Amino acid sequence: MCGIFGYVGSRTASPVLLDGLRTLEYRGYDSAGIYVPGYSPIKAVGPIDNLAKKIISPLSGTSGIAHTRWATHGAPTEVNAHPHLDMSGTLALVHNGIIENYRELKEGLVMRGIEFESETDSEVLAKLIGTLYKGDLFTATRNALSLVRGTYGIIVIAENDPNTIVTARMGSPIVLGLAVDGNFVSSDPSALLAHTKDVIYLADGECAIVSKDSYEVLSTKGKRLSKKPETVEWDIESVQKQGYEHFMQKEIFEVPEVIENTIRGRLMPGKGRAKLGGVEMVVDKLTALNRLVIVGCGSAYYAGLVGRFMLEEYAGLPVEVELGSEYRYKRNLTDKKTAVLAITQSGETADTLASIRSAKEQSLLTLGVVNVVGSTIARETDFGVYNHAGPEVAVASTKAFISQLTVFVLLTLLIGREKGLSQEEGTRIAEDLANLPKTLRSYLKNTDDIKRVAKKYANYRDMMFIGRKSHTPIAYEGSLKMKEVTYIHAEAYAGGELKHGSIAMLDENFPVVALVPKDDVYEKMISNVEEVKARKAPTLVVATEDDKSISGVADDVIFVPKVHPILQPIVSTVPLQLLSYYVGVEKGLNVDRPRNLAKSVTVE
Repeated sequence: MCGIFGYVGSRTASPVLLDGLRTLEYRGYDSAGIYVPGYSPIKAVGPIDNLAKKIISPLSGTSGIAHTRWATHGAPTEVNAHPHLDMSGTLALVHNGIIENYRELKEGLVMRGIEFESETDSEVLAKLIGTLYKGDLFTATRNALSLVRGTYGIIVIAENDPNTIVTARMGSPIVLGLAVDGNFVSSDPSALLAHTKDVIYLADGECAIVSKDSYEVLSTKGKRLSKKPETVEWDIESVQKQGYEHFMQKEIFEVPEVIENTIRGRLMPGKGRAKLGGVEMVVDKLTALNRLVIVGCGSAYYAGLVGRFMLEEYAGLPVEVELGSEYRYKRNLTDKKTAVLAITQSGETADTLASIRSAKEQSLLTLGVVNVVGSTIARETDFGVYNHAGPEVAVASTKAFISQLTVFVLLTLLIGREKGLSQEEGTRIAEDLANLPKTLRSYLKNTDDIKRVAKKYANYRDMMFIGRKSHTPIAYEGSLKMKEVTYIHAEAYAGGELKHGSIAMLDENFPVVALVPKDDVYEKMISNVEEVKARKAPTLVVATEDDKSISGVADDVIFVPKVHPILQPIVSTVPLQLLSYYVGVEKGLNVDRPRNLAKSVTVE
């Protein structure tokens, strides 16, 4: 959600803080601000560039805190932007999360004569800490947090002790960065890569006192904790554009490499098997399950729907897929042979995390498919698989989604071969998966056909996506990308549902994108395209390259390579991602930073 960043060291802090915010901008970009002790906070509405323009010359301090905001409580204004000060104006706070009981806390502070400037819950926490501050910032912060209900990742600094910052976490990520010229605090390790790869992840209920040369991790009750630094796998180049116009474009074109990284050391093509060290200890439990419940939000949920098709079709494993935002409240009728698998790019998605905690309370086996090493869900699940997709900076998920689908293929091979999937079929899947990066590299060498149709379809206000079987969730995902990146109103349906209401929307101004690979429901999808054309709706079909007759059916066709059916959803996804990207560019939009969105939803 919001991005927070702090530094205490020997360098001039303000340029360091600004650079940190630029890396974190994908987490929110409604407004931003920095605070360096000895100066008033500097804030601006909009992107980080607006804030940078207001900092005429570097501030002289060597410590400070910074924030880039995705608005929850209060509109995106300078007054509501962070950092927030206490009543003395000498203690500053940045906050990611939601303070649920801020109203009652605020009422108590108002009764004590404390005045507020903003509409935010975060300012309440800053003022509360200020009332408790007697020269010991950690004690004041710890005591204030004992009164708080909700989620937070915070950094606090006081003007009379500029060489110390205090940070704390409950439900919102916090990571410390340890460097030779000072120490850092961030809501995401990607912002630390320019300075260090040595990090410490805080868990819920943990705080840290950080200075230039030292750090101390404690519980919110004051108990000292021993935590060893970990090394981040990524490097700074992986979060830079490397010559691409946008991060979204770069990340789509990284898909072949992402698949290679996801399958590296995990695929045994000759045996038709997969090796996943993170779950192999429980393969016997997975094969004996009565039910696997996959939970996710947004694109991750759609990846889970594709995963259900793979696991049921090829591994014979009963699967349900639930939205994390709903499963966490569900009355589950479970047995001891139920497991819950969370799928999440960030590993911090609040609703997915709550779902996992709910499952653990019921003593269910929990697993994770997570991209960020050291993230909360990665730590709290019993077993799991890392994607190794690298950092994804654009808000719209592209390469991480592809990596998630790839992991489900690996899981299907792992479980399927234990449950009766033949070696012959397993080998076909594994060999095609091993060749998939090469196949997609070749495909991505020329995307002119997608650019061409993007120019045509960019002028429509509405759009519909349809598919069947494993391509139904790919239609959902294509619709989501179009909404996110272009602001075109987009719907998505299973092809067989058209006549059950949604076809009423179609006319010459409502184009339909149909996913029509040559598979066992091909003729059904052709019938759907004909139904659409009968209502005069423009038709754009994604078809496999072996289809010689499809051009006579559709207005426009994007051809994709034909691969094993379990892999076809992966291949079909890529042109939909590119279509959204090129339409967004054609409309002159910031495709990396869609309005109202943030990359990681760490608040509920």
